[in-house]
Amino acid sequence: FQSTVGENRWLQGHLIQLLTSYCDLNTAARWAQRCNLPKEMLPCRVADELQKLHIQERVEEATKADNYEESKKKDYYQLPIPRANIHFLQTWEETLQCWEKVLQPAQVVGIDMEWRPSFGMVGKPRVSLLQIALKDEVFLLDLPRLLQQAEVDGEKEKLPQFIQMLYSDASITKLGYGMSGDLSNLAATWSALKDTDKKAQGVVDLLAVDKRVDVLSLEQSDEGRGVKQPEKGLSLLVQYVLGKPLDKTEQLSNWEKRPLREEQILYAASDAYCLLEIYEKLCKDPESFGLSTDLTESLVGKESIKPKAKKELNKQETLSPSGQQCQGSRMEALRRPAPISPKEFSVVCDNMLQGLGRYLRCLGVDVRMLENGDDHRKAAEIARQEGRVILTSGLPYQTLQSQVAEGRCFSVNSSEKAKEQALQVLKHFNVQVSLSDIFSRCQ
Repeated sequence: FQSTVGENRWLQGHLIQLLTSYCDLNTAARWAQRCNLPKEMLPCRVADELQKLHIQERVEEATKADNYEESKKKDYYQLPIPRANIHFLQTWEETLQCWEKVLQPAQVVGIDMEWRPSFGMVGKPRVSLLQIALKDEVFLLDLPRLLQQAEVDGEKEKLPQFIQMLYSDASITKLGYGMSGDLSNLAATWSALKDTDKKAQGVVDLLAVDKRVDVLSLEQSDEGRGVKQPEKGLSLLVQYVLGKPLDKTEQLSNWEKRPLREEQILYAASDAYCLLEIYEKLCKDPESFGLSTDLTESLVGKESIKPKAKKELNKQETLSPSGQQCQGSRMEALRRPAPISPKEFSVVCDNMLQGLGRYLRCLGVDVRMLENGDDHRKAAEIARQEGRVILTSGLPYQTLQSQVAEGRCFSVNSSEKAKEQALQVLKHFNVQVSLSDIFSRCQ
């Protein structure tokens, strides 16, 4: 073809005429498309067929794209919230709506950050995007634009103040993955945030369970037995806990370039939001993931108190399995409340302590229990409305204790059986049980 017809338009047109006479219209149209002949040079029937061919190809491309998207939905973790609930914030006025919703007592937030890949360059990268995920929405803070606006307006302290308030508020649970590295890069981006890591409270770094989950996923997966998993890091954790890995296609994209592509926005939102779902699932059923029933031990680790602080503790002080500080028997006796009967003691049990709740009820205690699907924070609502003591365990204790008066939230050792837990509660609150109390609420 190239040697006979080449780029000669007249010969190309003549070829199409011959194909129309001796072949079908579809073949003629495909050769016209290959030669890129203008419509006016083609016979009407060939031009019409060529138009149909173009339409067919567009449909096939769209179908292929749809199939690719469906394949991604099938193979990768998908955000469970609508796109309209992802907010890209570039001005301080827009950021205020984020501030008001995030800085709420007992809030649980997933936090992640994105920066331009350094590919081995010296120095720490500057954070380009700060993602904050709540249960129903995700906020993406455009840090370069917000920094620029702060410089122009002369209000450099506003955004650092918001970030520091978030990290230093112990009543807000902050979820991250490799959070120390994120905070280090954040400090390099904005010098006003250099001490944020030292003041951080209520932080749960899910990186603490990464190695444990990696081992378990290899041991328990028939497909992966003896074979290295292709996923790693947060993506592997998401795959193991939620069933599908993250799509990391956009991880190494240019996060400084604006506007961000839609794929980048969805990726960034997913990275932060998945932390909420992981945390929720681990809290509901830690044992099924090979973790301690006391998630504080599994996620935060036993070395949660700095060595220096440990040395300053009184030698008679120890840490209980629930993480609460217990002093010697003498101090405990001084703080012990006046004895009460089970009828005077009313509690609300978190949903992982239903066995304890049933046991206490048999002893005559007024007990309410959360259902399996209830949010932990419902316990605080019931406690405030009905004057009950919250009984919980592990990480939810950090959230719930800030929502009620001091001493009205108690963390039990969830690794113990219901009987031992009940004895622990009765002793702590000095509840005196008599024979007449037993089964008094079960009649």
